[in-house]
Amino acid sequence: MAGSDDPASRVAWLRQELHRHSHAYYVLDAPSVPDAEYDRLFQELEALERMHPGLATPDSPTQRVGAAPSSAFATVAHRVPMLSLNNAFSDEEVIAFDRRAREALGSDGPLGYAVEPKFDGLAVSLTYIDGRFVTGATRGDGEAGEDVTANLRTLQAIPLRIELAPPLLEVRGEVLMLRRDFMRINDAQRARGEREFVNPRNAAAGSLRQLDPAVTAARRLWFFAYGVVAGDNVQLPADRHSALMDWLASLRFPVTPDRATVNGVDGLLGYFRDIGARRGMLPYDIDGVVYKVDSIADQQRLGFVSRAPRFALAHKFPAEEALTELAGIDVQVGRTGALTPVARLRPVFVGGVTVTNATLHNEDEVRRKDVRVGDVVVVRRAGDVIPEVVRIVPERRPPGTTAFTMPGRCPVCGSAVVKPDGEAISRCTGGLFCAAQRKQALLHFASRRAMDIEGLGERLVDQLVGGAPAPGDDAGLAPAQAAPLVHTPADLYRLTAAQLGGLERMAEKSAGNLVAAIDASRRPALSRLVFALGIRNVGETTARDLARHFGTLEALMCATEPELLQVSDVGPVVAQSIATFFAQPHNREVIDALLQAGVQPQPVAPVPAVAGGAGAVAGRTFVLTGTLPGLARDEARALIEASGGKVAGSVSKKTDYVVAGDEAGSKLEKARALGVAVIDEAGLQALLQQAAKADGVD
Repeated sequence: MAGSDDPASRVAWLRQELHRHSHAYYVLDAPSVPDAEYDRLFQELEALERMHPGLATPDSPTQRVGAAPSSAFATVAHRVPMLSLNNAFSDEEVIAFDRRAREALGSDGPLGYAVEPKFDGLAVSLTYIDGRFVTGATRGDGEAGEDVTANLRTLQAIPLRIELAPPLLEVRGEVLMLRRDFMRINDAQRARGEREFVNPRNAAAGSLRQLDPAVTAARRLWFFAYGVVAGDNVQLPADRHSALMDWLASLRFPVTPDRATVNGVDGLLGYFRDIGARRGMLPYDIDGVVYKVDSIADQQRLGFVSRAPRFALAHKFPAEEALTELAGIDVQVGRTGALTPVARLRPVFVGGVTVTNATLHNEDEVRRKDVRVGDVVVVRRAGDVIPEVVRIVPERRPPGTTAFTMPGRCPVCGSAVVKPDGEAISRCTGGLFCAAQRKQALLHFASRRAMDIEGLGERLVDQLVGGAPAPGDDAGLAPAQAAPLVHTPADLYRLTAAQLGGLERMAEKSAGNLVAAIDASRRPALSRLVFALGIRNVGETTARDLARHFGTLEALMCATEPELLQVSDVGPVVAQSIATFFAQPHNREVIDALLQAGVQPQPVAPVPAVAGGAGAVAGRTFVLTGTLPGLARDEARALIEASGGKVAGSVSKKTDYVVAGDEAGSKLEKARALGVAVIDEAGLQALLQQAAKADGVD
């Protein structure tokens, strides 16, 4: 093929050679040809594709760079959610993880585990159809991520075609930047007088999300695979996770050479200490290690709990700490009116970033730690956790310091500050009158996991609401507007490009793009709108559960507290927060204004219940507590709901059954106190079988 006169044959041979040389250089770190020879073959392929456009394909090595910049990133729904891992920070937590796994599996001997470094990068998913790389996406919120296919094509470590692959294969892994490349790119940034990147993870994330793939290509990003998701009815060629990683390596996917298999908890902790000792010598940053039960069958038996697998654990390295001086204490006002004292610090490098602010949590914590302006303090930052002041260094306290006192008036709007009995948080009573609360409410409303209005950033919101400068900003740079354009989220949908174009640093094109982004958010998923409303104690998962349970916004708004308690994992505190929110006239006015402005949350079809059930499950209310030996909680919930039952988050007199597993807590005690029937997993399975027989299901 090397000397073939047939263009198609020559192009195929050149691509094969270039893929082989790229794999040797970027994955094996063992160059197979000099750079000049690689360049010569590459240029010949480029010339042939220009002469014969019909031979050009998306998986050609020439397509790794130079693709036209995208105008925006599309959203990709993950076929199987990209779940997060539960974290452990101590040996005791690892021992407990191993014990739970052994008990759930009924194992008397030590379990086998696959172990690997926990990369400090960006999780991505690569989808291959018939061996061709077709889609690449970031993790996003776990359910959906950003389509960064064009940028991932530029990574030399990612194969664009694979041989002997199943029809549908999804490979999951981490995009990261090696330390040497991080130093190189920062040297170049410094030479150009441009801002340097803070750490390799930020550099990798920023590089992968470039609109121009050519910029990504220039950044030398790397990829390590750590998981596989096969298509339906596909039998993977291994029954252990470690063997699957070997299989991926045979397909020319890079997998870390620092992975291993160990037995039992002693093996887990031994690997943790070993990799920790070598952490500084690795070519990339890690923030811990990952443990996975090696047997795929055992993984399936252990299943999942909430948004994390039971068969895996992330063991984090100890948090990094540093000393610095506390230069001042500001008070930040959040979207719910909560006043938070924030420490202004002399800049200090800790946990991979330069920290200038750290949370002090609340007034009680400040007093407990006796933190004062001028103190030398210990600052901690672990992973992506917000930096915090851990303690003071009393022997280095300067004379004349005074204790901190929470102001009696809001520092933004001047409204009275109250501290409800039994709560640690002081709150501004100004509500939407307070520019800080309006600002934070709008930023939350427009955030990517809520209404996803791209372009509505902090500086712009400052101008729209009348400006409440962020902590540490110079207030003189953001003077308040005399007439705010936005008081509630509904006002966003009345903004025009002309109004926005008159604001500082808003060009005509940017104003038009923002109006278009606002307009595109008028038909959100119901769960997104519920989350965007900023109801206290309602996060993404609860918002999704509420949407699935009630189906429409109207039904949710009319729900009573007892009805809200029937929603999975909604307890009395959350139910009261929701009911109180919708009972307040000004909140209903905002929702009515949103609906009048054309916001139409999409209803959710209720899960159809199986008819009948002879009363065994249908119409009955169940509460799940503890760990079931053979069913993940989500699986148990799905089985109950499919048979016409309901799963509630708390026990009441209306509860029919409490299904209790290992380590059941207060819900089991309350059930016994109320005389509610308590069953185990076997009892639940018996009820489900009765329901199935009554409905004629074999």
